[in-house]
Amino acid sequence: MFASMDPESDVLMKESIKMMTDMIVLCVTLVLSLFFWVFSLALNSFYGTLQPVSPWRWLFSILVPIIVTFRGLKKRSLDRSGALGALLVGFVLTMANYSFFSTLLTFFITSSRLTRWGGAQKKKIDAEYKEGGQRNWIQVFCNGGVPTELALLYMIEVGPGEIPIDFSKQYSASWMCLSLLGALACSTGDTWASEVGPVISQSQPRLITTWKEVPVGTNGGVTPVGLVASFLGGAVVGVAYFVTQLLMVGDLHLADPQWPIVVYGGVAGLLGSMLDSFLGAHLQYSGFDSSIGKVVSYESATTRRICGKPILDNNGVNLFSSVLIALILPGIAWGVWPQ
Repeated sequence: MFASMDPESDVLMKESIKMMTDMIVLCVTLVLSLFFWVFSLALNSFYGTLQPVSPWRWLFSILVPIIVTFRGLKKRSLDRSGALGALLVGFVLTMANYSFFSTLLTFFITSSRLTRWGGAQKKKIDAEYKEGGQRNWIQVFCNGGVPTELALLYMIEVGPGEIPIDFSKQYSASWMCLSLLGALACSTGDTWASEVGPVISQSQPRLITTWKEVPVGTNGGVTPVGLVASFLGGAVVGVAYFVTQLLMVGDLHLADPQWPIVVYGGVAGLLGSMLDSFLGAHLQYSGFDSSIGKVVSYESATTRRICGKPILDNNGVNLFSSVLIALILPGIAWGVWPQ
């Protein structure tokens, strides 16, 4: 009799299991975040050097990421594993620095909206198109793993809180801030280029390594519209970081100028997108499958190779691009930052 459970009861049981799982995850997250808060207070009492986390910062850092990730889950911008990954990334970045949080939030909101925009047209050209984006935990950590590690290093260096970008006074912390911003700007610029270019570009993409025309959806293909979009995407997250600095840091007038943050974000978005395309043209396989009339990432009897080798997937290329931008660009910024 139990085996012949009716479909309605089966659905109710699955929903109950999902609800129980969500409650367990929430409880574990609260316990871990509370442990982090108590641990910071204990370290501050013992060493007296690490700035303790205030109760309000802890509360904000746990509640806001929960709200954002569950909204992303509801909007199908994240799947269940992606929501858990985003919750961890959001908690660490928000705890470390509100400017990190605003940058991450801007990346997530704009990327999710652009992914849904023009879905009907993207579905015609993308063999792996998923409704709403549906980012999983791998995609979340490929975009947010580097910023999370940098945020943890930042808290070890100066503790949680906001500081101005000033290499003469806080070289290491300023370097980490720009490195984190560069990684997120790189991801944002690449996403904007990938989502905007195929929809509104009137020109055929050109392979970044040879400048020959390639089908839409080819890894390594770029368009003028996509390049402009990548710069604007990076600049938007730079604006988010800059505005948060203006609101949260009280002594900006004593530090170096902060407006270059916006330019830095735009450059990181553009260079990150171009680097992503360059790596994709070499390390990702792109072929045209005549049986479905789309560019695919696999080899088959009906597929004609366009470029690249099957070494990395899109997530791996995104990760490599963000790591390289995070490592290289802050050093260049240090050399040209106005005093």
